[in-house]
Formats: sequence, C-alpha cells, structure tokens
Amino acid sequence: MLLAKQAKFQWESRTGSSEVESWRRSIPVLLADLVDSGLGHVEVLLEHKLPHSPKRVDVVLCGIHPRTGRASYVLVELKQWSRAELLAAELVTISTYAEPVLHPVEQVRSYCEYLVDSTPALAERPDTVHGVAYLHNALSNAVSSLRQYRPSQFGRLYTLDTKAELTTYLRSLLDVDSGRPDAQRAADEFLNFTHAPTKPLLNLAANEIRDREQFVLLDEQKVAYELVQQAVERARAARTQTAVVVIGGPGSGKSVIALSLLGELARQGRTVHHATGSSAFTNTMRRIAGHRDNRVKSLFKFFNSYMDSGKREIEVLICDEAHRIREQSVNRYTSREARARAGRQIDELIDVAWVPVFLLDENQTVRPGEMGSVAEITGAARALGCRVDVVHLEGQYRCGGSIAFDTWVTRLLGLTQLPPVRWSNVATPLDDEFVLTSAGSPAALESWLLHKSEELGGTARMAAGYCWPWSDPVATSTGKTLVPDVEIGDWRRPWNAKPGKRVPDAPESYYWASDDRGFGQVGCIYTAQGFEYDWAGVILGPDFVRRGEQWVARREFSKDPNLRRASEPEFQALTRNTYKVLLTRGMRGACVYSTDPETQDFLERMVS
Repeated sequence: MLLAKQAKFQWESRTGSSEVESWRRSIPVLLADLVDSGLGHVEVLLEHKLPHSPKRVDVVLCGIHPRTGRASYVLVELKQWSRAELLAAELVTISTYAEPVLHPVEQVRSYCEYLVDSTPALAERPDTVHGVAYLHNALSNAVSSLRQYRPSQFGRLYTLDTKAELTTYLRSLLDVDSGRPDAQRAADEFLNFTHAPTKPLLNLAANEIRDREQFVLLDEQKVAYELVQQAVERARAARTQTAVVVIGGPGSGKSVIALSLLGELARQGRTVHHATGSSAFTNTMRRIAGHRDNRVKSLFKFFNSYMDSGKREIEVLICDEAHRIREQSVNRYTSREARARAGRQIDELIDVAWVPVFLLDENQTVRPGEMGSVAEITGAARALGCRVDVVHLEGQYRCGGSIAFDTWVTRLLGLTQLPPVRWSNVATPLDDEFVLTSAGSPAALESWLLHKSEELGGTARMAAGYCWPWSDPVATSTGKTLVPDVEIGDWRRPWNAKPGKRVPDAPESYYWASDDRGFGQVGCIYTAQGFEYDWAGVILGPDFVRRGEQWVARREFSKDPNLRRASEPEFQALTRNTYKVLLTRGMRGACVYSTDPETQDFLERMVS
C-alpha cells in the first residue's frame, strides 16, 4: 500500500497492520464523499503530525473558504466504530476496547486548539481552522449518547446517516469553485507554518502560574531566575544564545524556579516551553499548572519532542530534571537507519531555543543512557557556540530544610569520600524539625507512616528498590485490581499502577506521589523521582546490601529491565543514586528498612 510505504519513509519505522487496515477502511470513504460533494480538488494531508508532539491528525483538508477567499483548514478524526456509549462527559466505551477512550469530538477539538495555540499565524486568524469527527460506519441511533455535546467550530460529530449534513458543512468551509492550484497553495502554507507558543496561550499560562504564593524565590534561586531573564534580553537585543545551567540537590527549589520562569516569561509574551524526561513529572506539572485550562498543558513537553524542530524555534526552553537527558531521542520504534543518523538529544535541546535552561542534580541519574551532567551540558553548549552561565543552589527546602540530612544520606550511600556517620553525630538543633527513624519490618514502616500522617498531617508514601516483579492488573468479579507483588515475609503490597493500566480506587502511575489514593501502594524510582511528600518510607531491597565496610549492588536481584542492561560500574553507581532519590523525598521525616539483616543492622546503627 502506497500510504504505508510513505509512512515508513516519513516516520522511519514500520507501520502496524492494524493501522494500515484502519486506513484501508476509512480513507477511501472520506475521499469518495469529498468527490461526491464536488470537493475532489482539495488537498488532503494524511496522518499530519502536530508540532512538538507525537500526536497525529487523521486528515487535514486544505482549501479556500467560499466567503473570505482565504485559506481554510478542516481537521478530520475518522472512526470505524459502529456502536459506542458515553461513559462520562469526555469518555466513551467501545466493546472492542478494554479501556475507555476520549470522545471523538473532544479529541478533534483538542487537536484544533493545540494547533492554533502552537502556530502564531493561525492564532491571528483562528476562524480558518475547523474540526469534525466522522463515524462513517455508525448510524445515529447506535451512538445516540455521543451526541450529547456542544457543537463548536473545533468539534462537530457526523455519522453514516448524517453524511449529507457533513458534505453541506464541508462545502460551507471549502469552496467548490476554487481550483487545485489554490488548494495546493493553502496546503503549502499550512505545511510551512512556523510553530511556537502563541500569545493567547501564553496569557493563559501567565494567569495560571505567575501569581501563586508558593512560588517565592530566595537567594540563589532568585539569582538563577534573574540570569535567565538577562539571557532572554540579550538574545533579543544582540541575537546571542545563552545556556543557563542551574545545579542543586534534592529540595533546593529547581522546579520552583522552572515554574516561576514559565509564568513570568509567559506574562511577557516570550515563547517558552517546559520539558522533562519523565512521564510522571511532566504529567503532574500539566495537572498542577493547567488544572483550570487544559490548553496550558501543551506548554509542558518531553525532551524527545524536538527531534524535528528547527533552530531557535522558541525563545526559552526550560529543561527541568535535566539529569534525565538521554544520549538520543530515538525509541524502540525508530528504524536502524534513523538511529544511525540521529543526533544527540542535548544538541536538539540547545538548538531549539535562544535560551536553553537546564536544572539538574547529578546524583539523580538513575538509568543507563542518561547523561545530563554539568560537564556534558556545558561542553555541548560551548561546542555549539553558546555562552554558558552556571548557578549553584545551596539551600535545602525539603527534608525539613535540613542540609545535614542530605549530607548524611550522601555519606551513608558512599556518594562521597567521607565515611558513613550516625545521624545523631551530624544533626543539630536546627534539624529537629526533620524526623529520621528505622523500622524493624515493612509492616512497622507502614504503621509509622500512617501514624505520622494521622497525628501530624501531610502525605505519606512507601517506595522501594525495583526488586520485585511488576504485574499487570488482574480482573476480578468487582473489576480490575492491582497484584500485591512486593512480598516480604507475610507482608504484601502492590506496586503503583502501571502507566496506561487504570485501576479503580488507585491513581494513575503519574499521580502516585500527589494523589491521596497513592498510600498503600509501593512506589518505585520512576514514580517518586521529582516529587516530594511529607513522610517517606524507604524499603532497601536485596539489590543493595552492606557487606563489611562496603555497599554491594547485586544485579541478580534487580527487576528493572533498564538497569539490568547497564555495565557493572554503571549498575553500582545508578543503584546508589536510586536510593539517594528515594531517601530524599520526605519533607518532614523518613523511615528506613532493609530486607537484608546485615544491612538492617547497619541502618539501625546509622539512624540511632
């Protein structure tokens, strides 16, 4: 099939048979409808990728508006469904799908909004963009509940028996009398648009973020904030590119700086994105900053969103958790040929912005292939001709503000030349607000967390090294449930839910750290990193044990498929970093326990 061959060429990966079959069943139907309605001359863009996003629009129709004479674009979401039921305002159930899916009108509406918000030329004339969902196999009475929506310019629903209404609507947006050259010019214009956050979107983000009381910057945080502002002014005045690198330990305020910058730069009308390498962190930032307006969420990206971006497309790119930067942006679906040509992810992140900002903690690199170190970032920036400004954050705003605790953890895990030391030997009266203890069993650790959260308030979470299998949810008579994979003696608890595996009464994996329903599940490094909670319980598994005066990381006990592929020196270092992250999530206190008796004895001595 020609489309499948072209897709392989464009995306540099093979297309799945189910997608090819979907094209075979849907696209000819729409094309026949266009010809029948006198619109056979319009340009049809198939599987159009949205800017800085992995999402693709099924079809974009490009032509001339019959009244204005200007270019006109219709985004079409094609569905083969014959039956569907409305589950909630924006969710739909389909018999062939195990999970609910988004209402097709909401899907195409969000695509239209995203496209306009990401394209300054379209933001100036948003009336040129329209959206329709076409359920070409369904009769209206078989999807009657889906018709409970408010039609808008960006979203209308049509079915097999309302095809005449669809063609009438399309003819009102695309001129039947214009020629193919006019449609081709409209398509060329569409394909050559420059993409960046638009002023309406930036105004929304500014209103969401900038006035929040918790975003108060102190000392070195303010220095970093001002350095970025100066770099932006310098870029505008002298066309000079500056990379700003902000280095700080856990709880030093890196994310506060990132969100403060995002809000202020949006207020100024600067084109700005926030990016991370963590699904959990990015999705949580989207929820925090865009909870009143979904459109704001589009400013939050992933590090691999810029493979196809042009140079200096935006003014500022804020790379939070920059220690998660990987060697390349390719994934397992990328072809061998594309891998051979792929550049470095760090170069992509630097090239896309006039002012790339990197906030990182080198001791939080936890996966093979992560290379977000100060040396790598500054070296890459200078090699690309950037000026580089570096800021060190000295404060500690997590762990009760206890710098001593961060030092104690670093020494405990052998991340410094200094030997481990008892907590009582380094804690001062200033550290009294932070509580550190050990538990003799996982049940005692869980009980301590529950007691602290009930007695003193706040959030509590258990996290562990990835030393137990992680099963998919299982079906029961009452619905899906998590499997209690973390088994220590007669104590059993489930991991947090897997990404994309929704379970009643449990938060999605992205929100395990921030959703109240996360207590009772055991978090792993991928759901804990980047977050904080009041009371942290940490279970050291058999993958990291104390033997004599040394720590030993044991690959055979790790269930982490990413970590198990690391070289031996990498495995040792990344395992230490993993437990450093888990131990420093608590804002008010931490409780530790090891499944290994010798390690447990060592922890009890160090904690006392």
